[in-house]
Amino acid sequence: MANTTQDIESLAAEIGENVYIDIAKWHLYLRDAHLHTVVAKQLYSLMESGNLSAQRVGQVLQGIPVVLGGGKREVPLADLIPMQGQNQLMDILEEFQRDM
Repeated sequence: MANTTQDIESLAAEIGENVYIDIAKWHLYLRDAHLHTVVAKQLYSLMESGNLSAQRVGQVLQGIPVVLGGGKREVPLADLIPMQGQNQLMDILEEFQRDM
């Protein structure tokens, strides 16, 4: 269990430093938005099950709501990460999975 926790924390750090959401051309990294750990936990379980694919990652991101305007609106995380960021996320996940 401790190993899994360390792996998730390591994955979260990598995601948080390299993947961002784009709002009005502002880049807010997932660590600064406090979303990196949620993303890492869900994607780690996806990697463990051997179901890592761009489509599955997209589905996971679609299921993570981002609250905007003090709760006035929720937007799926997938809608806020630009395509370049999603490609970067896949690269991170594929490399992490190879090292598992």
